[in-house]
Amino acid sequence: MPQDSDSEDDVPLGARVAARAKQTETDAVMKNDDSEDEDFVGGSRKRSRESKPVTVKEEPKAESESDEDDEESDSDSEDEEPLNKRKAIAKKPPVKMAPAAKSPKPNPVNENNNKKLFWETLSHSGVLFPPPYEPHGVKLIYDGRPVDLTPAEEEVAGFFAVMKDTDYAGKAVFVKNFWTDFQRILTPKSKAIVKDFKKCDWTPMYNYFFEQREKKKQMTKEEKLQIKAQKEVEEEPFTHAMIDGKKEKVGNFRVEPPGLFRGRGEHPKMGKLKERIKPKDVIINIGRDSPVPACPIPGEKWGEVRHDRTVTWLAGWKDTINTKDWKYVQFAATSSIKGESDQKKYEKARKLKDFIERIRKDYRAKMKDADNKIAQMATATYLIDKLALRAGGEKDEDLADTVGCCTLRVGHVTLIPPHTIHFDFLGKDSIRYDQSHEVDPVAYKSFGRFMEGKKDEMDIFDKINPTEVNSHLQELMPGLTIKVFRTYNASITLSRLLKETPEGTVAQKKSHYDSANKEVAILCNHQKGESKAHAGQMQKLTEKKDQMEAELKELQKEKPMSAKTENKIRGLKERLSKHMLSMSMKEELKTVSLGTSKINYLDPRITVAWCKRNEVPLATVYPKTLVEKFNWAMEVEPEFDF
Repeated sequence: MPQDSDSEDDVPLGARVAARAKQTETDAVMKNDDSEDEDFVGGSRKRSRESKPVTVKEEPKAESESDEDDEESDSDSEDEEPLNKRKAIAKKPPVKMAPAAKSPKPNPVNENNNKKLFWETLSHSGVLFPPPYEPHGVKLIYDGRPVDLTPAEEEVAGFFAVMKDTDYAGKAVFVKNFWTDFQRILTPKSKAIVKDFKKCDWTPMYNYFFEQREKKKQMTKEEKLQIKAQKEVEEEPFTHAMIDGKKEKVGNFRVEPPGLFRGRGEHPKMGKLKERIKPKDVIINIGRDSPVPACPIPGEKWGEVRHDRTVTWLAGWKDTINTKDWKYVQFAATSSIKGESDQKKYEKARKLKDFIERIRKDYRAKMKDADNKIAQMATATYLIDKLALRAGGEKDEDLADTVGCCTLRVGHVTLIPPHTIHFDFLGKDSIRYDQSHEVDPVAYKSFGRFMEGKKDEMDIFDKINPTEVNSHLQELMPGLTIKVFRTYNASITLSRLLKETPEGTVAQKKSHYDSANKEVAILCNHQKGESKAHAGQMQKLTEKKDQMEAELKELQKEKPMSAKTENKIRGLKERLSKHMLSMSMKEELKTVSLGTSKINYLDPRITVAWCKRNEVPLATVYPKTLVEKFNWAMEVEPEFDF
């Protein structure tokens, strides 16, 4: 779910804020907050993305493991921008469909209602709120004159000021949304003065934050350790919870501080104000006989206290940006609760092996059916199986125009004879899906049939919706969902590719593993934008390669060549080979996100067994966080086959 802030000393403040503190891709996706660091930004604390509570659509779900595609639920992350810089299909109004069924609101009173119960006793300390805003008194300059702002106004102004030199501050949508919300919180007195965004000068505030950052960098080691120790004392009561008498780690106990929403890709809500969450917004879920956590803010109280044993979340509140979403405090990824859930998830995907041929035979036959609804359902199932597409679903008009299998429109698809289909659309989190696939000839004909006579803005699958698709999958196999299908295909693909591992060094075997992981990431459309630092990093690696090659050339000039020189040459060649392999993989993976599939779609037993069979240290492919998360998989036999 972060890296010591001192490591960013040479990076401009605006760039640091826009990029955030990022430890590793794995940590970023995991949403676990073990080692989170915080920076003072805009007078309040800024968190890294890892400590964000899990975001879930609608109301609490019945089971903790039912979190579909939780790996990308954090919609406020700019760490992995989508590859949508090229021109994508223009946004068109979607054809209205029947809405997906909403999860029922848990009933805290009647707990014997045929739902699975996850615990008998549960106790915890609630959530940790960000500190209250402390005004700094630095003025906003408007039309050349300083303006006195209230603390609430100053705080929001600071959110923009600290970002004034970032790419976000140059985006029209970001500025428009910020300005609308800023005007909304201004008092009549301030609103009468601050009328035009273009007349605002944020420089004094920006300079103030920069100076605060510099002061922090100048702290002694002892001062930093003292701050860290104080932080640990504040957090200690919230880091663990007791469930059925067992102490388990909590993964995300902090309430997100206010700030400006960024989102992924060109999100239409970027720049909007994420308002401060208060106790009245929070639902506490706890055992009936456990003491309710004391509300930490004087004069306020929790919005609700529940005793719902059909879920494992500890607290929740509505997202202030996407108000249909809920954010939940969950147990940590390394907890036994999550471990059991993961193991069940992968076993369910593994079970699909017993049904897959029957399912494929079924959809191959039904794609030819004269009834368009039957044929569309079969073709959608084919796409979910073969291309790992999500179902898609209707969303609010002010959200990004993202689609999935069921919501594909004619303009998203190009048919290329004899049977290739090119897809170009924005998938989940505005990640662009721009791929061509050679498909089953029957599926190709079906697409032509479904698209015939329709305009670009019309739905291809106009006879079905995501709810019906999920119901259909349940008929094919008990417990089968689109997430299970994606997990199965991701894991089976990795397992197949790893069986082709050639003999070689550990570095060569790791390269093969990364290539296999890349194929899975492409299958699942796990992409990221090329890092701004990539070109510079590659330049340094190239310079190092040139230096090694020059050294090798110089050593080879020695005549006659001594044994010592021969050993040097041998060692240098090995290092050069490893370095060039590393360079090649870095370039190859610059727009592919490997961590998402590793954490959420690939059965860890495949990786652990592969490492054992090939004598590759697990740390070569798994960071410590994943070893802890998947500790249940560590004892798997080398012969394990998914």
